[in-house]
Amino acid sequence: MATLLHIDSSVFPTDASASRAVTDAFRRTWQEQHPEGTVIHRDLATNPVPHISAHAHTAGFSDPATHTPEQAAAFAVRVQLIEELERADAVLIGAPMYNLTIPSTLKAWLDNVVLFGRTAGEAQSAKGTPITVIASRGGAYGPGTPREGYEYVQNYLSAILADFLGAEVDFIVPELTMAPINPEMADLVPLFEASRERALEEAATKAKQLAQRLAA
Repeated sequence: MATLLHIDSSVFPTDASASRAVTDAFRRTWQEQHPEGTVIHRDLATNPVPHISAHAHTAGFSDPATHTPEQAAAFAVRVQLIEELERADAVLIGAPMYNLTIPSTLKAWLDNVVLFGRTAGEAQSAKGTPITVIASRGGAYGPGTPREGYEYVQNYLSAILADFLGAEVDFIVPELTMAPINPEMADLVPLFEASRERALEEAATKAKQLAQRLAA
């Protein structure tokens, strides 16, 4: 049966998080299609992975036989995360925009799993893996908007996931998520609600399509 690697990085619980609400919709639909499948869930807010260290970094570019005990221990963590990615038939990532970019916890996960000579570079051991990213954001940063030039979530993740890792990347973007709580955005609440419903529908549809494709 297929394995889904589910990564959440929002600091808020599901009932207060736009990205978690949509990843939850995706995951529930996926599990309906794969009731006997495996879901590996990493909640980076409640259980963060280590930020990359000098030992973890240098170990990735040296022969394991030469690793110091500190390098070996740090690299073992990276290998565990990399193997989870490599075993996944599909990946789901909740990536809310914080201060124009992704949460530092998600960056830490990426720094661990991007390893040239294995997942990145010519090898790309997870090449072709479908990755669905829920890129929620408080405002509007799409093409033609005043803040288009400040969109550093999709641009960055496209470069890392598609170009570096060779993955098949799709984005679902619930936006204007600050409208319900920011009085200055009150007029935008209907647009936020429409964006949220569209994202939930897209997540369910994408999960079903992927599940059916992988089962074929």
